[in-house]
Order: sequence, then structure tokens, then C-alpha cells
Amino acid sequence: MGYLVHDIGHVQLNVTDPEAVVADLTGILGLAVTQRSADEVWLTAGARKVEVVLHRAEANALRLIGFEAPGEAEVAEVAARLAGCGCRLVSERPSLAGVRAGVVFVSPQGHLFEVHTPVPQDIDARRHPSRGMGPKRLDHVNITAPDPGALCDTLERLTGMRLSERMADDSLVWMRGGNRQHHILGLVKGETGLHHYSFEVGDFADYKRLGDLLDRADKQFVWGPGRHRPGDNTYAYFLDASGAMVECSGDMSVIADDAAFTPNVIRKLERPANVRVMNVWGTPAPLEWREHRFPHAPVPQG
Repeated sequence: MGYLVHDIGHVQLNVTDPEAVVADLTGILGLAVTQRSADEVWLTAGARKVEVVLHRAEANALRLIGFEAPGEAEVAEVAARLAGCGCRLVSERPSLAGVRAGVVFVSPQGHLFEVHTPVPQDIDARRHPSRGMGPKRLDHVNITAPDPGALCDTLERLTGMRLSERMADDSLVWMRGGNRQHHILGLVKGETGLHHYSFEVGDFADYKRLGDLLDRADKQFVWGPGRHRPGDNTYAYFLDASGAMVECSGDMSVIADDAAFTPNVIRKLERPANVRVMNVWGTPAPLEWREHRFPHAPVPQG
């Protein structure tokens, strides 16, 4: 098998105040609530039943990142590879109701991951009425890891995801899945956690609407709008009520021919020489973005 993972599937967060985060994700970002209980809320941007799960908890933290596999055979193959890749099995059942198959595991660097079959969707519900900006879909996640290069190697062997681009010192690494988007996962050097989760925008004018919505909520962009050189995507970042960083991203490049593609290595690592490495338009990343990390919740013990 080649790619065992096609796309990012969903993100699960522990939050102390789900109502406040829901208000940001619906009223500013423009997601829709699809399921709600006293301790759990499901939200989505489009046709999927869920892309973000909020769990009421005593501390704000990343709980789990799910990768979407094409089918049950790919999930089974990931499960078979876990031990050989140094990962610990947590569950052979999917974490989301309605998903046919899934395997939950802990990476060697302490991340709780899941590989699962596609989340159920309603293809006639791609556009939800919303007061928010209204993104198209969850498109990638960036996590923090003590050794991004080593984790990249692990995930390549385990899931078939491939390296698209990296910093020469592996302080930033980008990996793609079967949809060939430049990256569905970014790895940032740091203590195990979450850097940001990202939704695809439909048009650059969406950033104007997003900025105005942030202003009305007495919030602001952390960085952007701009255009990254890795992935060539436009971007803007803000913090939700839990302190998690949310990116809106558009027009990411696609790698059509794996055989002919050579991953780029970024060798300009020092500021100010590397400013345009990260932003084509030249605005340097602020300290708040560079040092951001949303903590990881304690993982289940085996």
C-alpha cells in the first residue's frame, strides 16, 4: 500500500468553557454545531458530520488528532504496523460514533492519534447558514514535537504520509497524505502539543470578513493575512477562547507527481534572512506565533 492516510479527519480538544469556544467557532469562524450534550460538542464547516470535537474538561488541552483513511483495509494496515513503528495501541475502535473503523494510538513522542475511515457526511449540506466567516473544511493541523524529524520518519513508515518540505534543522516539517495537498500535517519543534488547526477559506475576501468579525468580538489576528512560501497558501491566525490557535488557509499547492517530486529543504534559518521563507509578502512571524504551544492532555495509560 502507498498512502494509508488521505486527509486530516478531525481534531478533539479538552476545554474548560465549551460555550465560549463554541461562540468563537460559530460566530467568528463560522462552523455549525451538529451534535451537543452536556459534556461534548461536535462542530463542522461542511458536509462532514464533525471536524472539531470539544470535551468539557478541567484544563484546556489537545486531546486527539484524527487522520482519515480511505477505507477499512488501510486502517487495519496501520494497526498492523503500530508495534514495529514504536507506537502504543490504545483502542482498536473508532473514537467517533458513526465511523466504521478506527485505531487509536500514542506516538513515541506522546501524541494521541487516530486513523479512521471517513467521517459520515451529508453531501447536500456543504454550506451551513452562519453569522461567521464560513470556511470550506478542516484542511491541516500543525503539532509541536520534541523531534519533528524522528516523528516524520515514524509517520512515514506507519501511515504512508510523505515529506513535502522541511527546515534544514528539522525545526519545521510538512507532510502530505493521499489528497496530495502540500501538507495535512505540520511538525514544529517544541514540547508535545498543538501549534494550530486550520480551515480552508474559499476566497481572499474571506479574510476581510474574518478580521471584521474578530474586531467586533474585541479580538485580533495573531499573524496575517499573508502568503506562506511552504505550501504557497494564504493564511491568517487567531486564538479561540480556549487559547488554541486557529488558522484560515487558502489555495494550498498540490503535489501531483510523487515520483518526480523532491522535498524542498529550507536552508535560510536565521532572521531576517528567513522572513520571506515563511511569508512571501515579507511580514515576519511575531513572537506570539513562533512561541505558541497549546498543551497536550495526558494520554490514556496502557
